[in-house]
Amino acid sequence: MKTDIEIAQANEMLPIKEVAATLSLTEDDLKLYGKYKAKVDIKKINSLNEEADGKLILVTAINPTPAGEGKSTVTVGLGDALTRIGKKAMIAMREPSLGPTMGVKGGAAGGGYAQVQPMQDINLHFTGDMHAITATNNTLSALIDNHIQQGNALNIDQRRITWKRVLDINDRALRNIVIGLGGPIQGVPRQDGFDITVASEIMAILCLSTSLTDLKNRIGNIVIGYTFDRVPVTVRDLKVEGALTLLMKDALEPNLVQTLYHTPAFVHGGPFANIAHGCNSVLATKTALKLADYVITEAGFGADLGAEKFMDIKVPQLGKSPDAVVIVATVRSLKMHGGVLVKDLNSGENVEAVKAGFANLQKHIENMQQYGVPVVVALNEFTNDTAAEIAAVVSLCAAQEVECVQTAVWAKGAEGGEALANAVVKAIDENTKAFVPLYVAEDSSIEEKIETIVTKIYGGASVIYSKEAKNQLRQYKKNGWDRLPVCMAKTQYSLSDDQKAIGRPENFDITIRSFVPKIGAGFVVALTGDILTMPGLPKEPAALRMDVTEDGVVTGLF
Repeated sequence: MKTDIEIAQANEMLPIKEVAATLSLTEDDLKLYGKYKAKVDIKKINSLNEEADGKLILVTAINPTPAGEGKSTVTVGLGDALTRIGKKAMIAMREPSLGPTMGVKGGAAGGGYAQVQPMQDINLHFTGDMHAITATNNTLSALIDNHIQQGNALNIDQRRITWKRVLDINDRALRNIVIGLGGPIQGVPRQDGFDITVASEIMAILCLSTSLTDLKNRIGNIVIGYTFDRVPVTVRDLKVEGALTLLMKDALEPNLVQTLYHTPAFVHGGPFANIAHGCNSVLATKTALKLADYVITEAGFGADLGAEKFMDIKVPQLGKSPDAVVIVATVRSLKMHGGVLVKDLNSGENVEAVKAGFANLQKHIENMQQYGVPVVVALNEFTNDTAAEIAAVVSLCAAQEVECVQTAVWAKGAEGGEALANAVVKAIDENTKAFVPLYVAEDSSIEEKIETIVTKIYGGASVIYSKEAKNQLRQYKKNGWDRLPVCMAKTQYSLSDDQKAIGRPENFDITIRSFVPKIGAGFVVALTGDILTMPGLPKEPAALRMDVTEDGVVTGLF
């Protein structure tokens, strides 16, 4: 059986100009990055503002196994399947980070016969957006330290600088560092650290900005630390928002590529859902809605993370709620939530474990229904699934009055997603409910928003705050930040903040150990459990399997 990279290399791509033409985009509307990649010019995007929106389909998932359940694959396959049944469809996805690409998962552009192309470019350096974010973030770090070195006119307390440097690779050794050693000409010594690039506030700002003006304003609002008098210091105080926006001006424009079936796709922005808000850019999604009748987008990890943040953080900025939600599940993930060890997931049929693990999927279904959107379950097929296990999932979903559709886009491409496409279109056409937000950010405090998320989405009992978190809450209220949305940083493997609590745990507490203000992005991050903003590499990283031949052919990229 061919690997993902082998399938991608055997596929013949169309020139991106031809793909753009199916969206009524001309070459003048594009900024070409070679033959098969392009950015859409911001001037063209602005000209589409008065166009009607298409239908929006959000793809999310249950709490995943470590290898993931194929959410991106289903997103791509659904887009191709909608095209196959005669719909004008477009996909809007996140950009992969080198962290998971080189670390646990390998490639992150879909899989099998449901991939976006050029797969190897997208998974590596693509159009340079990740590098632009890294450079912008670290330019700000250099400017902060230079300001202190050159006299510190803003009276910045170097002990209370919250802005960290970033790198787009998992590197645990950089989580906590000391800089400025070596004498006066080397800078002022202080403690610092690195986050992964996708956790940078610059990434969140890119994904929530709607224009260059909005981007500059958000960058100016970034809080980099505090003075000795505990007053917040912003990028605007440093007077460098213009320079930082300049570094980001090209990265703001969405990247246009294609699937194996030549369905157009935006791949733009990539915040993680466990440490950030987990959605591709507002600008890419908004533009796709103007160009196509059906737009398929994804939100990271389980619906308790990415989908909740999509609904409560992205939707207010997008001005458009989903017309349907697809929840991706797999037999193997249900077995895991039913108590089967990860190493034993392929050890044979276990219908009872599937039934027991359905409680996790059931909670995610209920969560999405709270928002008033129709739900379809996509059961992503794997070769080890048995007929009895599949029948059990379909029956259990039917008991919840939710259609469960077997999906085989990895193996069969567009054809394998046709049933899912028809089910989603039907769900959209028959829906009579209106979207209901979980909370209105400006009408409730941070504590009230967190309690709402914990009790209504996670199914928890209460929230516990550390002493540090309580002190921060008092300060945030004083600063006027308490009416912002909340972005929960939590493990993706459980509904709780304990990744070992599988299934549908009940009567648990969520512990908030601290907060991080992302005022430029427009939300407050609540850190739970042991969540890390700079992950580490596994014992056997995916990078060990990767190589390139003498003539430039990539191997081992998933």
